[in-house]
Amino acid sequence: METIDNASTTAHQVVDKIASAASQAVEVLGEKGEQIKNVEERWMDNCQDYVRSNPIASIGIAVAAGFVLSRMMSGR
Repeated sequence: METIDNASTTAHQVVDKIASAASQAVEVLGEKGEQIKNVEERWMDNCQDYVRSNPIASIGIAVAAGFVLSRMMSGR
């Protein structure tokens, strides 16, 4: 009977450790997700500012990028 109790206690400890590790991983992933979201927002703000201050250059960049992408996608 004591062996079963020891095995049960050990199993509970292992499950608790796994649950704790999973909880920590979820917390870290949530923090990283927030960081990525913040970086994305800053990049979008920077791009919008660039387009507002350099509209002609922005159109040129967009046309060039579209041309390059169309050439890459055409498969020739």
